[in-house]
Amino acid sequence: MRVNCSSSSACTANSSEGELPVGLEVHGNLELVFTVVSAVMMGLLMFSLGCSVEFRKLWAHIRRPWGIAVGLLCQFGLMPLTAYLLAISFSLKPAQAIAVLVMGCCPGGTISNIFTFWVEGDMDLSITMTTCSTVAALGMMPLCLYLYTLSWNLEQNLTIPYQNIGITLVCLTIPVAFGIYVNYRWPKQSKIILQIGAIVGGVLLLVVAVAGVVLAKGSWNSDITLLTISFIFPLIGHVTGFLLALLTHQSWQRCRTISLETGAQNIQMCVTMLQLSFTAKQLVQMLSFPLAYGLFQLLDGFLIVAAYKMYKRRLKNEHRKKDTGCAEGCHKKKSTSLKETGAFLEALTLSPCQSYFLPGMWI
Repeated sequence: MRVNCSSSSACTANSSEGELPVGLEVHGNLELVFTVVSAVMMGLLMFSLGCSVEFRKLWAHIRRPWGIAVGLLCQFGLMPLTAYLLAISFSLKPAQAIAVLVMGCCPGGTISNIFTFWVEGDMDLSITMTTCSTVAALGMMPLCLYLYTLSWNLEQNLTIPYQNIGITLVCLTIPVAFGIYVNYRWPKQSKIILQIGAIVGGVLLLVVAVAGVVLAKGSWNSDITLLTISFIFPLIGHVTGFLLALLTHQSWQRCRTISLETGAQNIQMCVTMLQLSFTAKQLVQMLSFPLAYGLFQLLDGFLIVAAYKMYKRRLKNEHRKKDTGCAEGCHKKKSTSLKETGAFLEALTLSPCQSYFLPGMWI
């Protein structure tokens, strides 16, 4: 299998790392506006998330990259293998099988950073993993695709979007670097920026999801098999990522982070690669899968966040009940102690009179 990078406009047209594909059968002006707006909003979002990163902790992850290593193993070990097994198990058509495999070989997307923040995960590890997986994709994507397609006898050469990967790295690292600097110089202001960024992130996800579906409505088809795979694939990524992190004795905070990083793929990169490698006729059978995957990974992320918030609220209520019970118990003990002390003092006060009193006479 030959891999190369084309100078096609498809690379430059997908310069942002939005989580849903754009530019599918839409007018050029609308596509350009959506791409530019998505790029600007994504840059601002990554800047705000960078305000939660401490350079000391970031450097600690780089010096001792155990969490990063587990994340990369999930990203380029578990996900491509899962994609291959799903394609074989569901007996997909060649074009559909390639779309599923390409998705599994893509690096993590920035959507995982947003969800990691909402579940109070390790933001330093999350951003480091996203960056490292994007860098590793330069070599791991062609390697994984070559290994898993050896037995498929592909008629079409796959084109790795190296230019898109490079642009993604720039759009990711520069805003985050500015955010880390702001957090170092002005920690109080960075907390405010972070809270605003969390709200902007939620709005961005909804806007990109709705706009991506509307702009790419011509690429949808009603293949139930692909929809089923797009639903279970991110779930498998989340579960297996969490279990592998748990087996390698990572902290609960890191387990949540690695789980979200594993199931959230870079949808934009997958679409770009398919556009560069296949004809318009072949794309009709392929593009519905990354569209559906992007929507389902958004849905899964929101469900995970909701479950975590409910879990935290339940723990908070339990702690509140325990504290209330402890306070009532301490109050009862204090009241009992005061009564006993009063009775003891009363006994001491009466004892002198009683000691000189005998029945029927005074001494």
